[in-house]
Amino acid sequence: MSSEPNHVVEFPGGYTRSVGPVIGRFLTELRDGRLVGVRTADGRVLVPPTEYDPETGEAVTGEFVEVGPAGTVTSWSWVPRPRPAHPLDRPFAWALIRPDGADTALLHALDLGEFEEGADPPRYLKAGLRVRPKWRAERTGGIGDIACFRPEVTMINAPTRLEYRLRGGRALDRFLAGIAEGRILGHRCPVCGQVIVPMKGLCPRDGVPTSEEVEVADTGTVTTFAVNNLPDPRAPDVPFVSAYVLLDGADLTMLALVAGIPADQVRIGMRVKAVWRPREEWGPTLDNIKWFEPLDEPDVLFERIKDYV
Repeated sequence: MSSEPNHVVEFPGGYTRSVGPVIGRFLTELRDGRLVGVRTADGRVLVPPTEYDPETGEAVTGEFVEVGPAGTVTSWSWVPRPRPAHPLDRPFAWALIRPDGADTALLHALDLGEFEEGADPPRYLKAGLRVRPKWRAERTGGIGDIACFRPEVTMINAPTRLEYRLRGGRALDRFLAGIAEGRILGHRCPVCGQVIVPMKGLCPRDGVPTSEEVEVADTGTVTTFAVNNLPDPRAPDVPFVSAYVLLDGADLTMLALVAGIPADQVRIGMRVKAVWRPREEWGPTLDNIKWFEPLDEPDVLFERIKDYV
C-alpha cells in the first residue's frame, strides 16, 4: 500500500457565493418547505430555476410557480454500495424527478427502504414511479433541505383476523374425512353423470341431490392459472401460481397451488400430481395437500380441456 498522504482541496469556512434573485428565490422557498420553478417566455416551468432558458438563451420571465411537492421519476441510477459522502447509508437511487406542474426534472436521492449492501434495485423502481420529498426538520436554504424523495404510499398491509366456525354439512364433512385418509372423494350426478369434486351434495348443473361416492386420482391437468406476486403463507415462494386442476376422474376443476416449477413455465394442459404433507400431519383439511407439482408426462391437448378453461 502507498504511504503517501491523501491530498485535500478545502475552502476554510466554506465557499461563499452570491446566488442571485432566481436561484436565491428557489433556495429560500426550499428553506420554507416549498418547491418553486420559474416560467420561461414560451410558458414552460423550469425546476430547478435558471436565469436563462437553456433552449433559447433568453432571460426567464421572473414569474415563479409553486410545483409539486409530489413528482414522477423520469430516469434513475441504482447505487448498491453507498459511499461515505452519499446522502444515505443504504442502497438507494439517484433519480431525475419531474415535480407536478414542472416541465423539467431535478436530480435527487430516492430512498426505497432498507436493503442489504449490494442488493439489486426493486422491481417497482422504474420511470413513472410517483414520489414525494422528505423534508428535514431544520432547513437552511439548500437542496439538502430535502433529505431525499420517497415513493408515494400505494398499498397498506392491515392486520386482519376473523374467527368463525364452519359447519360443513354431510357432503363436505365426508369429503374432508376422505382427505384425512389420503383419499379425494367426489359425488356422481345421477342425471348427467359428472363427478363433482369436492363433493357438494348436489349437482350444480342439474340441481339434484347426489350421494354416489367416487374416489378420484391425485393427478390431474392444469386448465387455467394465475401468477401471484403478493406473498401468501401457504405458497413456497413469490411469485407463485394458483391454478384450477382437473383431477383424473373428475368433471369439475379444483383450485390449488402449483409449485416445483418456475412460475413462468406453468402452462395450460400441464400434467400435475398432488404433494401430500407427511402422514402424521394429516387432518380433515385440504391443507394435507401442500400443492401440485409437474408430472413427467406430455401436456394434454387444449381441445380436450377447452370446456374447463
